[in-house]
Amino acid sequence: MAAKRDYQRSDRVGDQMQRELADLIRLEVKDPRVGMVTLSGVEVSRDLAHAKVFFTQLGGEEKGIEAEQGLNHAAGYLRRVLGTRLRLRSVPTLRFIYDDTPERGARISALIDSAIAEDEARHPDAGAPEESGNETGAEPRN
Repeated sequence: MAAKRDYQRSDRVGDQMQRELADLIRLEVKDPRVGMVTLSGVEVSRDLAHAKVFFTQLGGEEKGIEAEQGLNHAAGYLRRVLGTRLRLRSVPTLRFIYDDTPERGARISALIDSAIAEDEARHPDAGAPEESGNETGAEPRN
């Protein structure tokens, strides 16, 4: 019985596609809607027919949606050029999806920080560390 593969072919193809697409978008895509994007991941279906390409872009959600439209407009061209670079029988259909995870993470982090600050303002003495009782500063003996 063959050992189970932890790293499937679709994962390997996705990783290679991510590297090639990052290069192609940087060098070949001239659409003004597409600025400096970062590809955060590529999910390829098991049958290698479809690929979801997740990306982030600085500038907020509005800029990200514009970039998504520009990238999806260029998807046919990118798929054709990928076909010349990758050794695949058929190149997956590309679908670009704006990934707002960094913005959501920053928003949640800011909410947590403000909740901590508000809690410390309500209970100023609760956040102070307790003294260990060792006033000399020497190491305790075992």
